[in-house]
Amino acid sequence: MDKERNRLIRSFIFPIIFILAIWLVKVIEVAFDIPFGPYGLRPLHWVGLPGILTMPLIHSGWNHLFANTIPLFILSAFLFYSYREIAWKVLIFIYLLSGLWVWFLGQFESVHIGASGVVYGLAAFLFTSGIIRRDTRLMAITLIVAFLYGGLIWGVFPQFFPQEKISWEGHLMGLLAGTILAIYFRKIGPQRPHFEWEDEENDDDPYSGYHPDDPKAPKPPDVNYHYRDN
Repeated sequence: MDKERNRLIRSFIFPIIFILAIWLVKVIEVAFDIPFGPYGLRPLHWVGLPGILTMPLIHSGWNHLFANTIPLFILSAFLFYSYREIAWKVLIFIYLLSGLWVWFLGQFESVHIGASGVVYGLAAFLFTSGIIRRDTRLMAITLIVAFLYGGLIWGVFPQFFPQEKISWEGHLMGLLAGTILAIYFRKIGPQRPHFEWEDEENDDDPYSGYHPDDPKAPKPPDVNYHYRDN
């Protein structure tokens, strides 16, 4: 029980640190009246490359920040609890790949900010990985993710939000990164349990597998067999 509790507590450490970091950035921006928006990711601009690292830390407003806080905390906690062997690798790759792909494929004059790409990446990884591994515990998390955040899929279709400035490229790249990583790491981390059945036959008995119709099988001595037609 103590081991499980410690594992649960450890799975909350990074999500809490990450959430505090993005909230601290917002507090500093507001308190010192420093607009951090221009320091987001600018696709195909060399000066926008640092935005790969800064994009998930910057948010346009409190509503934007709050909307990412809860799913980011829940999904990252699921990741570190269920996939602790590869959690750091998955998170770092989602963070970097989603940003890098947006830099290559995003609209030239746009600026991307927010942790939504990471959120989409985590949701995609947890959902896809649970299906691939076919473990009942992981499938339960898959169902929870699908129930809570299945509606995220609409965020990759800009035509559904024509009046809103949504980084659908960030959503899409995060979704792709999480899905690809789930496939790539499918053989690392928790796996579906395999059950081995013990052979009930006695290996020390040379006649344990004997069948009278098998001419190659050794026959026990002094045994008379009587055959009957059914």
